[in-house]
Amino acid sequence: MTKTIVKNGLLIDGNGGEPKDGQIIVVEGERIVYIGDEASYTASGDETIIDAAGGTILPGFIDTHVHMMMEFSPVQERLATPFSFMYYKAAQYLKTTLEAGITSVRDALGTDLGVKKAVEDGLIPGPRMQLSINALTITGGHGDGYTVSGNVLDILPSPYPGMPNGVCDGIEEVRKKTREMLRAGAEVIKVHATGGVLSATDHPEFTQFSLEELKVIVEEGRFRKGVKVMAHAQGAEGIKNAVRAGVHSIEHGIFIDDEAIELMLENGTFLVPTLLAPVAVLETAAETGMPDTAVQKSKEVIHHHIESFAKAHKAGVKIAMGTDAGVMKHGTNLRELGLMADAGMTPMEAIIASTKTAAECLGWEQQVGTLETGKLADIIVVKGNPLEDIHSLAENSNIQVVIKGGKVEKDLFV
Repeated sequence: MTKTIVKNGLLIDGNGGEPKDGQIIVVEGERIVYIGDEASYTASGDETIIDAAGGTILPGFIDTHVHMMMEFSPVQERLATPFSFMYYKAAQYLKTTLEAGITSVRDALGTDLGVKKAVEDGLIPGPRMQLSINALTITGGHGDGYTVSGNVLDILPSPYPGMPNGVCDGIEEVRKKTREMLRAGAEVIKVHATGGVLSATDHPEFTQFSLEELKVIVEEGRFRKGVKVMAHAQGAEGIKNAVRAGVHSIEHGIFIDDEAIELMLENGTFLVPTLLAPVAVLETAAETGMPDTAVQKSKEVIHHHIESFAKAHKAGVKIAMGTDAGVMKHGTNLRELGLMADAGMTPMEAIIASTKTAAECLGWEQQVGTLETGKLADIIVVKGNPLEDIHSLAENSNIQVVIKGGKVEKDLFV
């Protein structure tokens, strides 16, 4: 089996240590078999060489909150689009995401098991995926597409084969619906513990599901060999309910208060901030036909969002990078690192949140997230040094090489 050597770049391995020059990574099959000083490795001469040309070599980035089956679009366009067309669009989104340097994602609702299988079987290129299938929500809550006209207009259609509808109320309905998601292939359970920005009939500070209902969801996941629960939670009360119930990660966390932070620290709960989401809503409102309610709520929450992130980061809450891609265009994911840095992280901390900590959030830290011997060869090469300009990662042309599981998926040097 031919080996590949990645060389001639500054190495940032994802562990947070000082970047290193003069290092190489040797890949055989899908795994890293050597990482260290170039002078200490004896090459056979048969290896394929990828020259980083003085750029930076990093682990593949991980986005822990995406929606691979959608990009928000005007209602008229959605109504005029055939159902199956979304799969062909998703193939484009997956490729774009991978070429942006994202080699692993956690899908936060909307992607079914067939899409994951298509990527794993090599039918279409894309990042490796951890699926939630669909999100659990209450009647009239965030994720219930009921409109004041009496019609239902969900952002993504459901139910359909492999995609159960997520609306449920009361302990027994919640238990059954969680089991339906697990039956459909959910590897993580998604629950809407509060209202949200995009839904017309609620507000981010509205609390959804009782503590008892949330505990049942967590319990059902635990019964299935430790399947974790991720909670869309924006208001303080809903965040605290979710953490008390044993939820693994808080998504968005817009109105985190001091008590919520203490609970998260006590329980080791991850925060997935998605700072890009309200920014993108405001930037693309006219183009995508965002509802006026979403624009107004984004304006209302955006500063709270940044303040809550900064407070949680300063307190030491575990932060994993996530974007809510699908609300905005796929492939723009790495803008999130710049936003995290603007809100108080160092560039290295933003990179760790997007590699090592994100892998821990997915439970995949033994396989991805850092560049180490024996791990899957998820490697990217970027132009320049992102520690000097973290915002440079947002430009996809600066992502010059993407390797996922030992396979070169993008190489601008060729």
